[in-house]
Amino acid sequence: MTVILLVILFAITMFLFYRAYKNTQKVALNKVNLAAMDSHHPPGSLLNVLQISDMHLENISISPEQLYNKLANEKIDLIALTGDYLDKRRSIPKLIPYLNVLNRLNAQYGVYAVFGNHDYILKQKDFEILRNVLEEHGCKTLQNGNETINVQGERVNIIGIDDFHTKRSNLHTSFSGLEEGYDLVLTHDPNIVLNMKDCYFDYLLSGHFHGGQIYWPKPYHLAKLGRTMMRMNMIKGLHYYDEKPFYISEGLGQTSINIRVGSRPEITLHQLSINKVKKEGALTAV
Repeated sequence: MTVILLVILFAITMFLFYRAYKNTQKVALNKVNLAAMDSHHPPGSLLNVLQISDMHLENISISPEQLYNKLANEKIDLIALTGDYLDKRRSIPKLIPYLNVLNRLNAQYGVYAVFGNHDYILKQKDFEILRNVLEEHGCKTLQNGNETINVQGERVNIIGIDDFHTKRSNLHTSFSGLEEGYDLVLTHDPNIVLNMKDCYFDYLLSGHFHGGQIYWPKPYHLAKLGRTMMRMNMIKGLHYYDEKPFYISEGLGQTSINIRVGSRPEITLHQLSINKVKKEGALTAV
């Protein structure tokens, strides 16, 4: 009887594990129309931003071609990569086909990339290889810096804040030299938002949490990655803090073990209204 019970329990465990693995292949294409809900920016020039976060190429269940097929018919003006591409040198060549796919999408304003805590696991020489691969394949990497693009006559400041989790963020440097425009922040760890009371931004894109990845009985990743935000129920999706909107992607890949429970891999399309309305007293730097 005991043996039969153990066999049944083993079979149930294997079935649940299989279901959790299959969840990693059910990639959600989420769309956020911030332009429709943003009272600070009147309807006008639109910017369609594709966000891909937390690829974790050691554990990713969507192929480059599947990624392209999901996005080929979407209008994409700019691509934002918000960190955690990989944590092993041998995975770097695996990134190249995905970057080739992003280039095939022909985003008019290019591809911008920031780094996450897993990228910094690499030895310095291997990290340099990763950064060079990104740049050689059309990505502009930002480490506490910013660049400006012109979208239909509107200035858009793209601000890349380095990883907060590994204590590499420098808000002063990131916002340095900005002129008035729509301020789009790219960063990996959303916890940085809690330290940005005196930094004005129009929208911030982040990842890091994987939506918990194994969200049972509690969000697995957040136990160590975001205790404060977990208590505030800021785990995934669109949130506001100090009346400023930010988005936490569930990410495309997985870490530790290639399963998901209560979360799905995510690709996100954000539609932004970039008409700039000057805020009296708003700071653009610390």
